[in-house]
Amino acid sequence: MNEATVLLQIDQGIARITIDAPPLNILTCAVLSDIRAALRALGDARVVVLGARGKHFSAGASIDEHLPPQYQRMLADFTATVHALAALDVPVIATVQGRCLGGAFELVQAADMIVATDTALFGQPEIQLGVFAPIAAALLPKRIGYARAAEVLFTGETVTAQQLFEAGMVTRVVALAELDAAALTLAQSIARHSRTSLTLLKRALRTQDISYATQLYTSDLMHTHDALEGLQSFVEKRRPVWSHQ
Repeated sequence: MNEATVLLQIDQGIARITIDAPPLNILTCAVLSDIRAALRALGDARVVVLGARGKHFSAGASIDEHLPPQYQRMLADFTATVHALAALDVPVIATVQGRCLGGAFELVQAADMIVATDTALFGQPEIQLGVFAPIAAALLPKRIGYARAAEVLFTGETVTAQQLFEAGMVTRVVALAELDAAALTLAQSIARHSRTSLTLLKRALRTQDISYATQLYTSDLMHTHDALEGLQSFVEKRRPVWSHQ
């Protein structure tokens, strides 16, 4: 992994992946490769915080790489990166400041939670260039509803963090100076739990199927050490000691 473009830090169960490709953190194939490398190196992290350095989260994928013949490789790399992020078995928090446009907006749609600054702007401007955002066409309706997603995609206009908060996609809207602290506080409130329980919960949450979630609970969760430890510690009025198994 090239640490000049993507940084990875892991501390106390919290993995921080930071895109560092100034000035606009363009998601080139090289940067996307580095993000996937970071996602493969998470070890036993219990929560992931995905962010970016600088004024803006990212202006999106490289326009140069959208052109033939590079676009096929670019789209394959980009899709692989979104799939890798979405497939993580632990919760993912995206932190967004400034502009989060095009492929960058598609990328954070694969996160479980988004903490954004009150001046952050999101958008899928691809239609203005005569193309469209294929991943957003699939993911955004699930995050903010069909009608809202249709307006964002068909107009190409930006939306604010507050609008996405009201639509249920952004978790918290904070001042720029509070972004890191707000994301860290949220990450810490998750990382204190059992990794095993978190991963099973994420599987249930992503499927949103009652039968599958119940089966996970009875067939998987209740056969783990940490589920029994958590319930027993409550009965015994003590703090649980997680084995993350």
